[in-house]
Amino acid sequence: MRLALYQPDIPQNTGTLLRLAACFGLSVDLIEPCGFIFDDRRLRRSGMDYLAAVDLTRHSSWEAYCQTRSRLHVPGGRLILLTTRASMPYTGFAFKAGDSLMVGSESSGVPPSVHEAADARVKIPMRGGFRSLNVAVAAAMVIGEALRQTGFPAPATTSTGTTEEHGS
Repeated sequence: MRLALYQPDIPQNTGTLLRLAACFGLSVDLIEPCGFIFDDRRLRRSGMDYLAAVDLTRHSSWEAYCQTRSRLHVPGGRLILLTTRASMPYTGFAFKAGDSLMVGSESSGVPPSVHEAADARVKIPMRGGFRSLNVAVAAAMVIGEALRQTGFPAPATTSTGTTEEHGS
């Protein structure tokens, strides 16, 4: 499973999302331009020392991402857009292990062309009168459900050779 960040605006959210990806073994596609200078100093506080563990691919543009997507993704993998404009709740969607989950920029989401390119669009149902959740919170919720459905994370072996169960 992959996480795609479309032109992120806020370095703290990006660092949080990269840390999330590291913890769950997700590869990350970062689609530029970013709304900040992409460097360790801006990401360090939220990403902590997890950033080195992230399988990160930076793409110079949406077009560059589209050109390399088939090479980077599992055959049959779908692009799933998290958006407030979707009609399908994420809890009613059947995720697959090869899916790429995409979040838009904090300030403007994604343009219509990205909406059209997505294989599916899902939303997080909320009370009326509220626009959206923080992008990192939304991604964490949907990633959690997608991983639950696909059977990941698998039990991890500790340094003592015992097995720890994650989730349930």
